[in-house]
Amino acid sequence: MKKPIAIDLFCGAGGMSEGILQAGFHIVFSSDINEDVEKTYKNRHKQLGLIEGENTRFKRADIRELTYKEIVDSIQSLNMFKGKDFPEIDAIFGGPPCQGFSRAGKRQKDDPRNMLFKEYLRIINDIRPKYVVMENVEGFMDSKLDNFVGVLGRQYPDNSLLPEILQSEFVEIGYHTLEPQTLDASNFGVPQRRKRAIFIAYLDGQAVPKYPTPTTLHSEDKVNVAEAINDLIVNPKVKESNFEDYSRYQMETINGRTPTIYGETLNSQGIILNHDLSNHNRIIQERFSLFREGETSSALKKRIKKDGINIISYPSLLEAVTSKFKNQYNLEQIIELFQNVPLSDTLLDALMTKKNNRFRFKRDTVSPTVLTLPDDYLTPYEDRIPTVREMARLQSFDDSFEFLGKRTTGGPRRKVEVPQYTQVGNAVPPLLAKAIALSIKSAINKNGEVYQLG
Repeated sequence: MKKPIAIDLFCGAGGMSEGILQAGFHIVFSSDINEDVEKTYKNRHKQLGLIEGENTRFKRADIRELTYKEIVDSIQSLNMFKGKDFPEIDAIFGGPPCQGFSRAGKRQKDDPRNMLFKEYLRIINDIRPKYVVMENVEGFMDSKLDNFVGVLGRQYPDNSLLPEILQSEFVEIGYHTLEPQTLDASNFGVPQRRKRAIFIAYLDGQAVPKYPTPTTLHSEDKVNVAEAINDLIVNPKVKESNFEDYSRYQMETINGRTPTIYGETLNSQGIILNHDLSNHNRIIQERFSLFREGETSSALKKRIKKDGINIISYPSLLEAVTSKFKNQYNLEQIIELFQNVPLSDTLLDALMTKKNNRFRFKRDTVSPTVLTLPDDYLTPYEDRIPTVREMARLQSFDDSFEFLGKRTTGGPRRKVEVPQYTQVGNAVPPLLAKAIALSIKSAINKNGEVYQLG
């Protein structure tokens, strides 16, 4: 069977790779810097019949130290290429770490992570794939850099826009580019509103690629939160009243979308991996229950301040608040005060936590962008944060895809550890990656023959 050959750099746990494989590519080399994602990535590829040293190679490396020779030697040494010429690389995919460009925090022009896309360009210039895909956060489109020196030594003026630098750099190293586009994952079957900046480049003489055409533009056609996760409700009574039958999306997720090298997909056989619940005490559960679907922390506070609440319905919170004000008010007074509006900020602060960015998913819409902190979200059905599996569903991972390592982490360890929740949140949604990879594959097929595997 003929398959185009791909490389996946900055591959993370493998979201982009899942889409590349679903589109029919064979990934011969992939790389990431982190040990945690390596475990997840290699385990998944072993499931799919992609065996280290046989037909694929993963190398854990800092891309600044990854050389052309290492990549070529890694591919050439694969058993599948013994006695054969070195294959042409049809496409390189990659998403350089995006924190330096993100709109979610303060952006800095001199953030060292901003320079990693230059290393990506260096490898492209060395390997010379026919096609290149670079993925990044939406904020990449309006980010600027100072003192940037290109791969071939070109000096760019201060305050240069990153997309303009990138396009110029591709021209410098001999590639044509398409105009960069921002794609929304929810337009490609992903139950999540996630916008990503996509750059596509191609060598002279290759068929001109196109960006993928959205499959679901209208909100009523998009996969919503309920269709993604309502079969994962844990409480039997809640599930009975909120889940009738599996949606098409759920069945595809259970049956599997990503093929093995033998052509079949991996059915999860009803086994739900990475679905461990967090242990919330009663006060936290009651505080979570205050949220309505689609409501943020700030909206919740405004609503309670304006309307008050019947705090008798929240016995654990009532006990906690009464304890805080035991020298000022008795129980009856506390109950009355929470119904007097507008509610005082003092009472509101006693009732809520300082966290201001929590959001409760709304079942009949797509989710907002899934990030790396699980306690930023609440499920629509139960008073708890989502599990790793529920977050993976919102990213469009198959149920057979297992995330390894710690479930979550915190504090200084966040700088070095990449737990399961972070692996999910950092990933490119596989269905978005598939749409992009299919568009590249279509262009490759127009060029004629591709490498014969097997």
